[in-house]
Amino acid sequence: MGSGEAAAALGGRLTVLYEDDRLVAVDKPPGLLSVPAPGKEGRSLEEIMGVLTREMGIPYRLLPCHRLDRETSGVILFGKGRAPRDAMADLFRRREVRKTYLAFVQGRPARDEGVFTRALEGRPARTEYRVRERRGLYSIVEARPVTGRTNQIRLHFKAAGHPLVGETRFAFRKDFSLSAGRLMLHAAEIGFRDPWTGEDRLIVSGLPRDMERFLVNNP
Repeated sequence: MGSGEAAAALGGRLTVLYEDDRLVAVDKPPGLLSVPAPGKEGRSLEEIMGVLTREMGIPYRLLPCHRLDRETSGVILFGKGRAPRDAMADLFRRREVRKTYLAFVQGRPARDEGVFTRALEGRPARTEYRVRERRGLYSIVEARPVTGRTNQIRLHFKAAGHPLVGETRFAFRKDFSLSAGRLMLHAAEIGFRDPWTGEDRLIVSGLPRDMERFLVNNP
């Protein structure tokens, strides 16, 4: 497994943020499923990566170690084959992967930082957050989900009275004067202790263009 093969295969189509002999991290664009869904063949990041690597004659499959929502952009990690994927997926299950998201939330949270612990799906859930900046109608927030419940960040901020900008599933667009073309949520960082080498890894994705434009247009 060459450490540059995947980057060569994906070049020009997807941005590779990190690659070694076992793992590849790419920058997922918004609006793309992480994994296949019924009736949507060929429209997921996993399928696109599979096509590109097969075209290059790469002998392994790239398998996702975790998922991001369709509207969420940012870092997503793939294993080069089943064994690396399973090893990293186990780190995620044991909560040994540090995930940091950037979110634009409606309004201005009163506290500069805090923790949400509201249970979701009848199970404990914990999200730590820090306000980076408060603007006129919204705030820029770092969110770190300690647990991994479905839609955890979205539901916790909604329950706190500060749904994400662009939210249409858990909040009514008409209730807020500020809107966006998609959910303003970006997976900015993933950090973990490499299970093979013991080295600390930090994989970073810069803010995508649509969120940068939103900041410029909404000072």
